Amino acid sequence: MDIHWFESLESTQSYLLEELKASRLSPPVCIGAFSQTLGKGSRGNSWIGSKGNLFISLAIVRTTLPDDLKLESSSIYFAFLMKELLSSLGSKVWLKWPNDFYLGNKKIGGVITNLIGETLVCGIGMNLVSAPENFEKIDIAIDAYDLTELYSELFKKLPSWKLIFSNYQIEFENSRDFFTHNNNEKVALEKAVLLEDGSLLCDGQRIFSLR
Repeated sequence: MDIHWFESLESTQSYLLEELKASRLSPPVCIGAFSQTLGKGSRGNSWIGSKGNLFISLAIVRTTLPDDLKLESSSIYFAFLMKELLSSLGSKVWLKWPNDFYLGNKKIGGVITNLIGETLVCGIGMNLVSAPENFEKIDIAIDAYDLTELYSELFKKLPSWKLIFSNYQIEFENSRDFFTHNNNEKVALEKAVLLEDGSLLCDGQRIFSLR
């Protein structure tokens, strides 16, 4: 995977989407920056952080991903790949459903995935060196570019969704003390049932990750 790195961008995801649409870049490719000024977070929120934190977006053609990976499972898949990488480096980070990185009870980052034609574009933001109030930063020392290189190496031989899901089923138990959002409403995860595609069954309602 080619990595294009910048000192600063308004948004790695916006930049990548523009380059893909203009055919100036093609997947597999990753865009990263040491700082980001107009980043996009979940539910329309911004994800803007200090220099040295992680701001990357990558593009992957769907047909190069595991055959058993459904579109609605992709955010959990990409996020859990990163979580497993960080765990291998000594971090105690865990993945709150569906795609938020947490240390203890505080968020340190998250994932957003968009489908453009047959290309999945995944944006990852994470606090590596500093965090705003009520957030946390990672518990290991890791450079943003070095982490991006390590993450991109994983795409040379991707595990099946079945393998990722079997590990995430155990991890999901950490989410039960938290809430998620569905149609702008808070939904408790205490009694949620995690289904095989990564969606949830809550009070008879099926909830998908929409980002």
